[in-house]
Amino acid sequence: MFIFTAIKTILSMKLKQLYLFVIFFITCSCISQTAVQTIDVTSYSKKINETPKAQILDVRTPEEYATGHIENSDNVNWLSDSFVSRTDKYDKTKPVFVYCKSGGRSLKASEKLAELGFTTVYNLDGGMLKWEAAGLAKPDTKIIGICSQEYAELLKTNKKVLVSFYAPWCAPCKKMEPYILKMQKDMTDKVVIVRLNADENKTIMQELKISELPTLVLYENKAVKWQKSGFVSEEEIVKQLN
Repeated sequence: MFIFTAIKTILSMKLKQLYLFVIFFITCSCISQTAVQTIDVTSYSKKINETPKAQILDVRTPEEYATGHIENSDNVNWLSDSFVSRTDKYDKTKPVFVYCKSGGRSLKASEKLAELGFTTVYNLDGGMLKWEAAGLAKPDTKIIGICSQEYAELLKTNKKVLVSFYAPWCAPCKKMEPYILKMQKDMTDKVVIVRLNADENKTIMQELKISELPTLVLYENKAVKWQKSGFVSEEEIVKQLN
């Protein structure tokens, strides 16, 4: 009887601990979800303009930040070991605006900030790609990468031209890279495949308003015949090229 009572007591304590853990986990999740709001570029820009001395964090690398950033933003690299310590100087009770290149890193950084106690975190959906495509970036007369004239030259051919906009850090781009490179080599008789690194060809990205990666654009007789953003299977690309 004593053993039975002891076991019952232990099980009761374990259940209480499990209950408290579940409540704690759900509470933390709710707080995090409430604190972080992923919003579109128009709303993001409006909220920044409506917020005096807005706290804006660019969580890309310093190299990316140097190529262009949202005005009055601070570079706090999400991939740096000092990310958490560098956020100490910001007011947790006031809104903080977070962005990266396309939205992936900034979402992780935003969730971390919520864990750290920031009460209102705005994450830019689509990142700098959407910001630049919306024409909100500070005008830059410097041409970065291929210019419009050079791009037009690529289309001067009797073959179809497939332009693949990618980035080394883009997960879907990496997944698509092997078969796109294979097509580039095996289908030279019917199509010209051009791969353009988005980070190194910022000017043409803005001119064409490419706001997502990867993005494929298929031309025929200099006219756009097909365009798609996001992961595209090998079968779908081959179907478009045939």
